[in-house]
Amino acid sequence: MKKNVTGLLLLLALMGTAQAETVFVTLEKDNALAVVDPVEGKLIKTVPVGRRPRGIAISADSKYLYIATSDDNTIKKLDAETLKELEKLPSGDDPETFALNPAGDRLYVSNEDDSLVTVIDIAKGKAIKQIKVGVEPEGITVSPDSRWLVSASETTNMVHWIDTKTHAIVENTLVDPRPRAAGFTADSRQLWVTSEMAGTLMVLDVESKQIVKTIHFDVAGVTADKIQPVGVVIDKERNRAYVALGPANRVAVVNAQTYDVEKVLLVGSRVWNLAFSPDQKRLYTTNGVSNDISIIDLESQAVTKSVGVGTYPWGVAVKP
Repeated sequence: MKKNVTGLLLLLALMGTAQAETVFVTLEKDNALAVVDPVEGKLIKTVPVGRRPRGIAISADSKYLYIATSDDNTIKKLDAETLKELEKLPSGDDPETFALNPAGDRLYVSNEDDSLVTVIDIAKGKAIKQIKVGVEPEGITVSPDSRWLVSASETTNMVHWIDTKTHAIVENTLVDPRPRAAGFTADSRQLWVTSEMAGTLMVLDVESKQIVKTIHFDVAGVTADKIQPVGVVIDKERNRAYVALGPANRVAVVNAQTYDVEKVLLVGSRVWNLAFSPDQKRLYTTNGVSNDISIIDLESQAVTKSVGVGTYPWGVAVKP
């Protein structure tokens, strides 16, 4: 009997470890951060964080959360366990989206109103460079090999390739109208960019900096004007990409090898952004108009839960 009890306790401990994951969601109109237990499928609590929080990221060691509080003109650094504010970082005016580099020592912030990217040295707690880019920069990302910083300018309809060592723009690539989000594949060989106005997803070759594939979406029962791709993530094996289709209220599942759209998943209203669980077995989406998040099981490719979180969920980050 003692042996059986010990085995059961060990199994329960392992299950608890596997499920010990927390989802953080910025609530743009509540000026708060929602904390969600995705296993139980419930909201744990909401915490005030500042005015109009949008972009969010977690450090590689999961110790710190970074949140862009746009109307406070700052990026706030929080302890990821206590959610206590540790520092305000100088982000430039009206920060919305930002990227954390793999080393965790730089933040790159889109300043949409000023057509700038602000580079923040995290250890020094100060801005060390402002890079002039196209009009209305929003989507921003750093390649996993740390070589490239890419800024997408919504009105200029370009992605700007910035050398992370020199902070100089090396090349500009014209893309479909109103590029909203960008993400690199794990091998740093491709860049995937969404176009909100054209309703497309573009795959760019990093070496040539040119578009090699443009993917279109067709959703039964949804008019083309409602298909507005925004957030995009690609799994680490480059098997599939997932694209938030905005007011189409769907997430598209794209085969990342053949570029075929395999299926579309119905989620909440006005899906904005997405994040994988650490083991990439689940995907979380923020649904701005229905005020909830959707939880997608990636093995079955099905939406399993919807969790109400507060008013206008925008950004999402996951802590192991």
